[in-house]
Amino acid sequence: MPLILFNKPFRVLSQFSADGDKATLAQWIDTTKVYPAGRLDYDSEGLLLLTDDGRLQARISQPRSKTPKVYWAQVEGAASAPALARLEAGVHLKDGTARALFARTMPEPDGLWPRNPPVRYRKSIPDCWLKLGLGEGRNRQVRRMTAAAGLPTLRLIRYSVGPFSLEGLAPGEHREISNAEAWRALERRS
Repeated sequence: MPLILFNKPFRVLSQFSADGDKATLAQWIDTTKVYPAGRLDYDSEGLLLLTDDGRLQARISQPRSKTPKVYWAQVEGAASAPALARLEAGVHLKDGTARALFARTMPEPDGLWPRNPPVRYRKSIPDCWLKLGLGEGRNRQVRRMTAAAGLPTLRLIRYSVGPFSLEGLAPGEHREISNAEAWRALERRS
């Protein structure tokens, strides 16, 4: 099977098996013979990679492979230079220190699709967008990191994993690339 690049919509589980009335990957992906290479939370959106190749899955998702992931986070508050520096220097979480490879503000992404339901807008509290790079992927890590820096996440989109990105994919859409092409892309990145 080829590597599947899927733009996971908001409030979709990163699994094929049903869990109550929650939407799953089975509503968008025709095969159940692939597995996520890394997880993406139910309330997060964006790039999810699926493969049936165990070696490729490990290369993408194992912390020792250090495949960088880029996230776009809409956060509550105005991100100050010290808050961004704190994310890069490392914030203390219950499971250890976590640091961003980079953290910077960005304009709202061009062509960003609406979220349903939308993020609650509050006149009295500003928000902004951050672009964050991570070299690991702990449970709810970006949300916990931004909260520790005083910038709670309102919306979270994973834009890329290594050389693979959301480019050209609307929510619920996917494209496939051969495993050979995926390996070549990963090797060029190393």
